[in-house]
Amino acid sequence: MENGSHPFYFNLTAFGNIGYYRYPAFIFCFLLYSVIVFANVIIILVISREKSLHQPMYILILCLCINSLYGSAGFFPRFLIDLLSDTHAISLPACFTQIFFIYSYATFELTMMSAIAYDRYVAVCHPLHYHNKMTANKVITIVAAAYIYPVCVLSPSACLSFTTPLCGNNIPKVFCANWLVLKLSCVTTFINNVVGLFLSGTIFAPLLFVAYTYVRILLICRKGTSESRLKVLQSCLPHIVTFANFAVSMFCDVVLSRFNIEEFSPFAAIVISLEFVVIPPIVNPLMYGIKLQEIKKNILKCYFKK
Repeated sequence: MENGSHPFYFNLTAFGNIGYYRYPAFIFCFLLYSVIVFANVIIILVISREKSLHQPMYILILCLCINSLYGSAGFFPRFLIDLLSDTHAISLPACFTQIFFIYSYATFELTMMSAIAYDRYVAVCHPLHYHNKMTANKVITIVAAAYIYPVCVLSPSACLSFTTPLCGNNIPKVFCANWLVLKLSCVTTFINNVVGLFLSGTIFAPLLFVAYTYVRILLICRKGTSESRLKVLQSCLPHIVTFANFAVSMFCDVVLSRFNIEEFSPFAAIVISLEFVVIPPIVNPLMYGIKLQEIKKNILKCYFKK
């Protein structure tokens, strides 16, 4: 490959650390992917079929489950194929497509969690105005903005990365990551870094918004009765758990991308990188299906009538 050119493919070198464990890993990950698809599809079908669940909070949860299927589809099929393959090369277009899938999944997860946090904030702090503020048109606008926002945020960074000349093709991970691709650059990535930091600020802004809304909710709960506090906690706990889980997963992925953890423990590096794309899609439907009584009740009614 000539200096300053784009490679035709990238090597995902982290698969070499799996070695003889690839067959047990394939079986485990295939079962895990099946559980993710099954759990999210159940939540989607229940919310879609039950008219009593056609409310803003449940519609937003449905969108969150759809995003889990979207993110999993952008990662698992390719990952499962690579586990059984002797070569772990991915073409340039496939690599950048995977980057867009995974990063847009992560950004939409954040924006949708912000929408759910806003919904809970209005329900708890302004209950009398809830139906006026969370109308059907308002929910449609929120969902549309949540879909459009990741595209607008990620497109500039993707264009810069795609046009950056590269002098290598080894990516020390089990999937393509934008920061690791930029590390292969033949030229300075100052502009990419500035744009990346700015976009990271806009991406992580929803985290601050979610944290702010739940702090406000907790402050309001302190003034209520024990019965009202319990009711609010039951309603908000699944959202708080899924938000905390995703925030930790995002933090682990950022740490893994910025520091060479694979030099100290290759296996730990693989586990941490998988947490980002595996744990949230499986935790979200389980938390909502078990903890939210209306969803749990309708799951039992639809699938366990006998």
